[in-house]
Amino acid sequence: MEHLELFFKSVFIDNMVFATFLGMCSYLAVSKKVTTAVGLGVAVIFVLAITVPLNWLLDQYLLQPGALKWLGKEYIDYDLSFLSFIMFIATIATMVQLVEIIVEKFSPSLYNSLGIFLPLIAVNCAILGGSLFMQSREIASLGLAFNYGISSGIGWFLAILAIAAIREKIRYSSVPPALRGLGITFIITGLMGIGFLSFGGMLTGGDEEEKPATKTEAVIKKEDLKEDKKEIAKNTKTIQ
Repeated sequence: MEHLELFFKSVFIDNMVFATFLGMCSYLAVSKKVTTAVGLGVAVIFVLAITVPLNWLLDQYLLQPGALKWLGKEYIDYDLSFLSFIMFIATIATMVQLVEIIVEKFSPSLYNSLGIFLPLIAVNCAILGGSLFMQSREIASLGLAFNYGISSGIGWFLAILAIAAIREKIRYSSVPPALRGLGITFIITGLMGIGFLSFGGMLTGGDEEEKPATKTEAVIKKEDLKEDKKEIAKNTKTIQ
């Protein structure tokens, strides 16, 4: 249940684009065609799925205060948290280089269409944001970190796929000249963000369990009932 809740929350409620507005540069630049949007979205999913668990391991066993206790008692007081940004970015850059090599080898056309935005995944704030959110939200296990990486990537993928499909259709629409290009794209993105806010009720529904009343509360309720009965009896007498 915890994995399912984290998945839906990361994809819909805490969507990287519509909730925190991360990765907007590539989101706007590579969303002109669905094919290029799909290619970049899959690359982002792959990078997040690898880097978030790896950075979780680095955070748990190297960066957190006292994380070096596995080396010995004399290392318990060491705090390497100031290296978080450097280590996270190094891990991300390594994985992005791997993705770039794979895409260039197996799909040269996609590699050429993505252009400079494929290596720029290394500095995509959505990728670094996934690792930093994992750290700040104190995700408890490696499995949850892997789940969070994949679900965050899927959320970003759905966002860029949706806007790419809309932008392809909107070419044949009569858009006012002042709004053509990024103007109408920003408006559509804002409307989609409002739509994704409606998913916030997915995990907040349900009735809360009633807590059993304490002895003092039960005595107060009994006294209130007695007073109410007396007032009702007085009112009936006055009416008669």
